[in-house]
Amino acid sequence: MNLGIGELLLILLIVIVIFGASKLPALGKGIGEAIRNFKKGISGSDKDEEKKEK
Repeated sequence: MNLGIGELLLILLIVIVIFGASKLPALGKGIGEAIRNFKKGISGSDKDEEKKEK
């Protein structure tokens, strides 16, 4: 699934229409925090498994 510049711009335009330009920073912050927490959860589960093995 390759997305070109045209498709990405269309998706961005749809997001702006749905959420409004004023809410985009908050939406981006929420997505960033979700990704960060997901990565912490992944790395944290590896540490928990290592403790169980010892």
